[in-house]
Amino acid sequence: MRKIFVIIFALFLSCALSESYAQLHVSVNFNLFTQPAWGPTGYDYVDYYYIPAIDVYYSVPLQCFYYENSGHWVHSEYLPERYHDFDLYRAYKVVVNRRNPWRRNKYYREKYYRYRDRHNQAVIRDSKDPKYFENKYHPMHKEWLKKHEHDKGKHNDHGNNGRHGKGNGRNEGNGRGH
Repeated sequence: MRKIFVIIFALFLSCALSESYAQLHVSVNFNLFTQPAWGPTGYDYVDYYYIPAIDVYYSVPLQCFYYENSGHWVHSEYLPERYHDFDLYRAYKVVVNRRNPWRRNKYYREKYYRYRDRHNQAVIRDSKDPKYFENKYHPMHKEWLKKHEHDKGKHNDHGNNGRHGKGNGRNEGNGRGH
């Protein structure tokens, strides 16, 4: 009888621990609503996008670009002037969930060089999947808000401080470089 009790208790404890770990894992690793509208679909969590066509990184949590300038890596809310015509919506993005990926830039450049001319990646802005409607940069976001009016006082911008990885500051949200 004691063995059965110990086995049942062990099973209960392992289930409880694994369930709480799964809940923690989901709540910590989820930033779908702060990803820019030009980000690729299919990722609930992203640290960085690597953009092989221009050898630039974009930090989703910090909402800024990292690029090489005169041999040093710099960050900015906008792309550098040399990419003023670059279309982020059409560019292929590689999700990188590692700290400071530019420190391994040679690796990423060599591995993803062949993706620089690809333009077939689905982006959040164009997705018909309702899970993206909560992203405030999605065209269906206003309709999503109307459907969820019962949460009116609880809605917030999910910590993105009103920014979404702008291209150039002149035409916010068009996905073009600065």
